[in-house]
Amino acid sequence: MDHAQTPGDFWSRRRAAVEAEAAAELAASQAERSAQELRANDSAQALRTDAEILQELGLKDPDELVAGDDFAAFMRSAVPERLRRRALRVLWRSNPVLANLDGLLDHGDDFSDAATVVPGLKTAYQVGKGTLRHLREMARQADEPAGAADAAADDEGPVIGGNSGASDPVAKVSVEPAETDDTAPEMEIEAAPDPVAPRRRHMRFAFGDDSGRED
Repeated sequence: MDHAQTPGDFWSRRRAAVEAEAAAELAASQAERSAQELRANDSAQALRTDAEILQELGLKDPDELVAGDDFAAFMRSAVPERLRRRALRVLWRSNPVLANLDGLLDHGDDFSDAATVVPGLKTAYQVGKGTLRHLREMARQADEPAGAADAAADDEGPVIGGNSGASDPVAKVSVEPAETDDTAPEMEIEAAPDPVAPRRRHMRFAFGDDSGRED
């Protein structure tokens, strides 16, 4: 069975809500003030050298830090971001666990445009068309030398007859008759004998009463 609310409970919750709202507003204002101070500090330190800032804060040169030094001192809000990053790089190198880059880091490389794109970079790529225009221009430039060569050949015209003064590329070779040896003995060639005519054959028929006679 629910108990009826008393006026004291209502005002207690109301007072707690007001206090929580005031605390939230105070925290937000403090955060905004800290951000403004940080921005002002960064703007002021941007005009100063790293050596001056390190001397003022009583810190060592980040490049001279070794394992065992106090790297946490560079994590304070008064330290500029550039000095903090220098100290972190030295920390990664000084610790074997952090320095073991085995290539499995998803964000180990710099994928920003500043690392790959140079000022004034031009590209032949067009949105929706790709590099079609660039390829057509390359094809046109490749066809121009062939067309110019054909036009030059047509202007010169064919050469008919005449001696251009150039030597005949075909070499002239004189053929001399081979020397014969007159002292070699002559060989007599005998005439082939006439072919012998085949002997005429006679047919003989033998009957019972005149087996001894020839037709």
